Amino acid sequence: MYDHNQSQLPRSFIELFIPPGKMKPSETREVIAARYDLCEDMAQMLTEHASAKLFELGVTEQDVLERMHLGLLQDPAAVTGPEAQWIVCRLAELLEWPMGAWPQSG
Repeated sequence: MYDHNQSQLPRSFIELFIPPGKMKPSETREVIAARYDLCEDMAQMLTEHASAKLFELGVTEQDVLERMHLGLLQDPAAVTGPEAQWIVCRLAELLEWPMGAWPQSG
């Protein structure tokens, strides 16, 4: 059968859906792929905004990433805490910004 979504999902994203002590994700590949697409799109979309905030506010890259994280957590119906953290890590990667120590979110 043809799989419409042939893209490889990053292991770091799949791990968001693996409960502690388990080896298998708690969601189907289709659900994980849909969530990945949403989170990747958000990270891509936020690159320009984050760069602008760095310049406008005159703060550090880490400060901008923390603000982005707090913003993502404002609507729990949109993304989960772990997804918000993944988005910010991906955002840092896209912008080639260092990712400092990060509090664990649940």
